[in-house]
Amino acid sequence: MSLHSGSLRSAVFPRSTALTQALFIVGGVGFISLLAQISLPVPGSPVPVTGQTLAVLLIGTTYGARLGLMTFATYLLAGIAGAPIFAPSATSANHGIDRLIGATGGYLVGMLVASFVLGYLADRKADQKFRTSFPALLLGDLIIFTLGLAWLHASLDLTWAATFKAGLTPFILGEALKIAITATSLPLIWRRISRSLNR
Repeated sequence: MSLHSGSLRSAVFPRSTALTQALFIVGGVGFISLLAQISLPVPGSPVPVTGQTLAVLLIGTTYGARLGLMTFATYLLAGIAGAPIFAPSATSANHGIDRLIGATGGYLVGMLVASFVLGYLADRKADQKFRTSFPALLLGDLIIFTLGLAWLHASLDLTWAATFKAGLTPFILGEALKIAITATSLPLIWRRISRSLNR
């Protein structure tokens, strides 16, 4: 497979205009919002299990750094402005600035940073082979949970043991599955695209 420089989006739509990029952003915000609503509460924790991190992994790796960052930033701004698009939480509403500065706000900030980092790595072909896609996605998740846990620890004044119990332990299996599925599927998609581009 010959490796294409740039994101998956740029390979499929190499001549995107301002209009198509705006449509990608709107579609990406809708996708993140939809997966954020797939939410399961975790007893004793303000952090729910959601599909939101999967959305970030996919948007970051397929959109590239610039568009991935713009898409998640738009999602954050829409939620802060009052759109009910954040994942439901046991301790706060799923919209508004209070959600961003609340106990789970660090996860949202982490997702913003991760969307850029994953896009940056994808722009440099990291998503095109499993051996580079897997560690890149693992790094993205590490960013999300590092900022999320630090924020949770400071906001609720928890011990670190309680912080990990509330904000990390219940999510390990789910995140491992998300990373494995994404890291496996992206190279397969790239292989098909490369075949079609090389015909």
